[in-house]
Amino acid sequence: MSAPLSLSSAFDSGNIELLAPIGPPGPDGVVELRLAIRPDAPSGHYQWFHFRVSGARGQTLRLRIENAAGASYPPAWSGSRAVFSLDRQRWERAETRYEGGQLIITHTPGADACWFAYFAPYSLERHQDLIARCQASGRARHRVLGRSVEGRDLDALVVGQGPRSLWLIARQHPGESMASWWMEGLLGRLLDSDDALARALRERATLHIVPLMNPDGAYRGHLRTNAAGADLNRQWADPSPSLSPEVLAVREAMDQAGVDLCLDVHGDEALPYVFLSGAEGIPGWTARLAELQERFAAAMQRANPDLQRVHGYPVDPPGGATMTMCTTAVAQRFDCLALTLEMPFKDNADAPDPVQGWSPGRCERLGASAVDALMAVVGELR
Repeated sequence: MSAPLSLSSAFDSGNIELLAPIGPPGPDGVVELRLAIRPDAPSGHYQWFHFRVSGARGQTLRLRIENAAGASYPPAWSGSRAVFSLDRQRWERAETRYEGGQLIITHTPGADACWFAYFAPYSLERHQDLIARCQASGRARHRVLGRSVEGRDLDALVVGQGPRSLWLIARQHPGESMASWWMEGLLGRLLDSDDALARALRERATLHIVPLMNPDGAYRGHLRTNAAGADLNRQWADPSPSLSPEVLAVREAMDQAGVDLCLDVHGDEALPYVFLSGAEGIPGWTARLAELQERFAAAMQRANPDLQRVHGYPVDPPGGATMTMCTTAVAQRFDCLALTLEMPFKDNADAPDPVQGWSPGRCERLGASAVDALMAVVGELR
């Protein structure tokens, strides 16, 4: 006997609300669920969703997210396709359209329970497994830099013993889960005892890696902010112990260790490309930083052509940088190369995958290719 349909988001990174009781199939045989994304409290940002429908085997579902038009980036829904999974390991793309201000997902699950999300989720439990696995390799040291608004540890991994100080951070915006998958790829290669390039990088640099900058927002199912409603990537000019303790802890650690390079890893809702964004608009921008940025970008593109250099954010004019962001604030504070890496929620339009779109596997391979780019510049950073 089949179980009745039910919906839940009461789990790590879950986010959705059911607006009306689930009724029987309509005349077309489709069951409609009226849904809304819960905003980040107390900021009001929203776009991330992650939920499970149970009792759905063989039943065509039409999932209507009715408040999609009020999301943080409504134009980004055009061309977006939600992901679904039956085992929470492999995520594929579902039929999705944006019309009449609603995001409409249509899918017929092949099992009793089916998970849906904006992008493949990355749980706090998986993050703990990553920390443990890296520590167990014997080539990474773990430290807690501080605690989040809600008291969660801000984990850092220290790899290598060379003179250059490299910082790599991810998930300032918690809904950008592709950044955590990228970190898995980076760390997997960086800690590989058989990878000669990774071994050389460990000898020439000390890498400070913060895989999850916003653990509270990640657990709560937020798109952009922490538990206090702060966008961490707008807090770098003057981080607060009450509003943005996560940024304050990382910046204080940077002050102690120094920074020769900083890479801040993100996802972009709208642009279907992988790209880098630099710090050209800061007061301290120099020809030296421009040359380092060019070398890094060219090396990463050679290592992984998923990175392209045609499409991206407009370059800030001289003196026109937003100085509250990580990349610009760190570049100015430490006179160092600092970059933001963006990956798509959608797909890579230059090399599309109709089944998975931009996927965790491609994120991981892009992360691994960062080792080549870091080696290309490490000897020239100071």
